[in-house]
Amino acid sequence: MPEPSHKELAERADWARRHRARFLKKNQPLVGIQTAQQATEKEATEPPPYAELHCLTHFSFQRGASSPEELVRRAWALGYTALAITDECSVAGVVRAWSAHKVCARAPEPGDAFDDELSAVRAARRAAGVSAPLQLLFGSEFRFDGQGTLVAIARDLHSWGDLCSFITACRRAAPKGHHALPPLAQALAALRRCALLWAPAKEGSKAIDSIADCALQTSVSGPFDSKITLLAELHGGADDALWLAQLRALSAATGWPLAAAGDVHMHVRARKRLHDVMTAIRVGQPVHACGFALQANAERHLRPRERLAAVYPPDLLAATLAVAARCAFELDEIQYNYPEEAVIEGLTPTETLAQLTREGAAWRFPKGVPPRIQGFIDKELALIEECRYEMFFLTVHDIVRWARGQGILCQGRGSAANSVVCYCLGITAADPEKSNPLLERFISKARQNEPPDIDVDFEHERREQVIQYIYRKYGRSRAALSATVICYRRRSALRDVGRALGVDERLIDAFAKDHHWFDDGLAAHRLGDLAATVGAAITPALASLWLQLTEQLRGAPRHLSQHVGGFVLTETPLHRLVPLENAAMEGDPVQWADPDAEGEAPASAHAICPELERWLPPRPRCGKSSSGTRTTSTRWA
Repeated sequence: MPEPSHKELAERADWARRHRARFLKKNQPLVGIQTAQQATEKEATEPPPYAELHCLTHFSFQRGASSPEELVRRAWALGYTALAITDECSVAGVVRAWSAHKVCARAPEPGDAFDDELSAVRAARRAAGVSAPLQLLFGSEFRFDGQGTLVAIARDLHSWGDLCSFITACRRAAPKGHHALPPLAQALAALRRCALLWAPAKEGSKAIDSIADCALQTSVSGPFDSKITLLAELHGGADDALWLAQLRALSAATGWPLAAAGDVHMHVRARKRLHDVMTAIRVGQPVHACGFALQANAERHLRPRERLAAVYPPDLLAATLAVAARCAFELDEIQYNYPEEAVIEGLTPTETLAQLTREGAAWRFPKGVPPRIQGFIDKELALIEECRYEMFFLTVHDIVRWARGQGILCQGRGSAANSVVCYCLGITAADPEKSNPLLERFISKARQNEPPDIDVDFEHERREQVIQYIYRKYGRSRAALSATVICYRRRSALRDVGRALGVDERLIDAFAKDHHWFDDGLAAHRLGDLAATVGAAITPALASLWLQLTEQLRGAPRHLSQHVGGFVLTETPLHRLVPLENAAMEGDPVQWADPDAEGEAPASAHAICPELERWLPPRPRCGKSSSGTRTTSTRWA
């Protein structure tokens, strides 16, 4: 066969180039399809988004084993879309959760010195491929014996008010520290504006019928979103598959969506031992005798999304996002309205304060107000008006005026001694002519988020008369004492953990007495000698566990008490802002505590919900005289 000529070779090469170009052009879409498939495969390997809708903090006393801060940081690190804080008949943990959320969500600024844990939390969320911040939801759970658990999450400010009012009603219906729930139909009616989630009890065979009947009754009595979301809470039980099938059947029969939930009690699996100890403390038995009161495993923690994807079907995980999307309430929507009883008719609060200050100045300085003092007055009144604190001064003045009219000894103290206005109003007795008042110590424009603190001491024998005057003037629905959080310190933690672990009572008593609140740490080196002294045996493993769990429990809330005189007053019903509960004496405490008074305090009238009080403005404090306990006492349990 003759060899091809140069012309034929050139024609063949040209044909090959054209054919190759046509082939590549024709098959280019195949490359695109390949890329889309790869992208789909990549998406399939990524964990699905998830919103945890049922989570307890350690403010569900002796049930939750993790702090709100720990739970928020863990959820942030795991790449959760949302986290609902739902303590039992309480919203006590939401402020600390919200504060932790703000820290995590704030963009880093030059010069920030974040701790290593926070840096790791942010890095973990970025590594999970989640750029959006965690959404924080605010709600509460209510356990109906034999039926199930109702979880209510605030959707807006109105539903938040409904939630606080419902908790108040439940708390007021029971002795201090307890609550009593109404029938389920009434609960659904009261909370109908909230996002309602229902976790049926496995042992409650009548729960399905009861929840359907309640929805029917409520829809007849008023507007009600009957699309309650059913919660499937699977924790590795042998009957999980059967229970999920039953829940799907219930969802199909009622038309209610079914969503996943964790019934979270701790932020990590490792907290299970502490949770067992807290359960033992709650039931009053050592851990080995608690039996079925203990959780069967450690699955009630914030699980990684990969683990959740292996437990729950995709549609149940997606349903959690739909619930979170319906809840847009933010805690900073709460607006406070100060009561205006102390305002002179026909005048504004600013004009009333100025008039009372002028009258007081004429009383304090009968020969005329010195120019230097007048300068202090003018400066302070202008600053008070700018910061909108007039009503606070007027309220304290009214209480002090009434007390003095009754012959009750009283006097303001603390940084208020730097206020010339307080001196003119008769609240304090520090003569500015004989001192050099430093107004900025008391009130400053730069510290508008740190309102002034006026502590007034009343003679302790007649202090209750002052408290009752405030209740009569403002009413039980608009006045309450703030609460204090009683927290574990080393001595109380050593005793409770020791009893839960079955340590010899003699050794518990001796070792606890060997510690004081101001000690830097546990005196572990003396434990062996003390055991020999009292004749009690303890193994090294038990001793190590005792010390370890004591440190974990230290600082956790133990229960709520009442501030000895820190009042919160409102123009609108207080129970629409924060929950109230009964106190040891006649009255209603607010379920939010004074963050400056975490410790032991004698029981008195009302108390306010722990931590939420930071959202409220400055309050008058009715302390005891110098012969009694001061309101700022921070003695711990």
